[in-house]
Amino acid sequence: MKKTIHILFILSSLLPFVSGCGIYTHYQRPELSVADSLYFGQPQADSVSLAELSWRELFTDSLLRQWIERGIGNNTDLRVAHLRTVEAEAVLQSSRLAFLPSVSFGAQGGISHANGNSTKHTYTVGPTAEWELDIFGRQRNAKEGAKAALGQSRAYEQAVRTQLVATVADSYYTLLMLDEQLQISRRTLTTWKENIRTLSALKRAGKTTEAAVLQARANKLEVEGSMLTLEKRIGELENSVCALLGIAPERMERGTLSGQCFPDSLSVGLPLSLVSNRPDVREAEYALMQACYTANEARSAFYPRITLSGTVGWTNNAGVVANPGTWLFNAVGSLVQPLFHKGENIARLKIARARQEEALLRFRQSLLDAGTEVNNALIVWQTARGRLDIDRKQILNLKAAVWNTKLLMKYGRTHYLEVLTAQQKLLQAELAESEDRYDEIQGVIALYHALGGGTE
Repeated sequence: MKKTIHILFILSSLLPFVSGCGIYTHYQRPELSVADSLYFGQPQADSVSLAELSWRELFTDSLLRQWIERGIGNNTDLRVAHLRTVEAEAVLQSSRLAFLPSVSFGAQGGISHANGNSTKHTYTVGPTAEWELDIFGRQRNAKEGAKAALGQSRAYEQAVRTQLVATVADSYYTLLMLDEQLQISRRTLTTWKENIRTLSALKRAGKTTEAAVLQARANKLEVEGSMLTLEKRIGELENSVCALLGIAPERMERGTLSGQCFPDSLSVGLPLSLVSNRPDVREAEYALMQACYTANEARSAFYPRITLSGTVGWTNNAGVVANPGTWLFNAVGSLVQPLFHKGENIARLKIARARQEEALLRFRQSLLDAGTEVNNALIVWQTARGRLDIDRKQILNLKAAVWNTKLLMKYGRTHYLEVLTAQQKLLQAELAESEDRYDEIQGVIALYHALGGGTE
């Protein structure tokens, strides 16, 4: 026993030197030059960064908030992601407990009989303990790898939640856009019906031709067809949203597109904030972290594994036939040094190093992809705002053109077909304005998603 203690003391004293040789090293984030140049054309820096806002602060529509809350509570993908996090927590707990001795209870009995001898009954009863000394960091690397895996699971869960919030919000505003286009089409349909009555009266008075009446009727039918298409899209999208929220199909209550409010200026924050805000970037870094500790664990396989084991109990197999037996004490210290494992350890280390390089490349690419998404979202938002200014001016001019052509027709200076043409252009401009308004909101949603979904 004293020799065993001396050996353990010597091995423990070697631990700092072994750790210093790189068998167990802490993960350090690599230096990536691309991280400082992810954005271009960023708005003024003094505005509040979208990455610092929660979805409750960004989406002020109370009905939309109810949709999102129902989705967070019922969405199947999000619940599955949460269960994966629970599994990763259990794996981490198991890796932490691996530092403790394993204890088991055993009972063994036997009967032996030889010719000319009496029957011999033997038994051994007692607990057995086994403890592996983590001198070369195998268990520590496994524990840190489990921590990184848990971080990946949590980041994935947040990514699913962020995607869910963005998808629900995008669907909500798409429905608002379709509702507004349907209202515009209904107003236009009323106008076309009045035009048909007017043209029919003018035709009877000999002031216009049958062609004008037919053109007005064709325009009316076109609007009616577009209304049916809009109603179809609204119904299909409502059903898709219900499935996303994990509820049965129902009529979804919602607001209006014109009643939505968003910041006039947006800021994306510092590029490096993507590392802490974007769940997919964090997930990629956790994967790199896990690969680092997996490589350490593969490297530690080249070093000895030291295990202490012992048994205490009762036995009558030690030359004693008395019953209930005698005490049994057994302590064993084992050291296993791998010599030749058919190249398995070398292959494991090469694979682990290659996967660590792969994880580093994916981490770098995730930053580049994140920067691209942020820049694209900014372009969509800025372009839509510029188009909205043009749309408003165009609608004002077209409304004035419709009024002027009606006035000119009243005095016989123009044909009613010009009135129909002006009204058709006004309808197209109003529909385009609703689409550009939706694009502006979609840019905000895309930017929210690209910056990691804000804070919870």
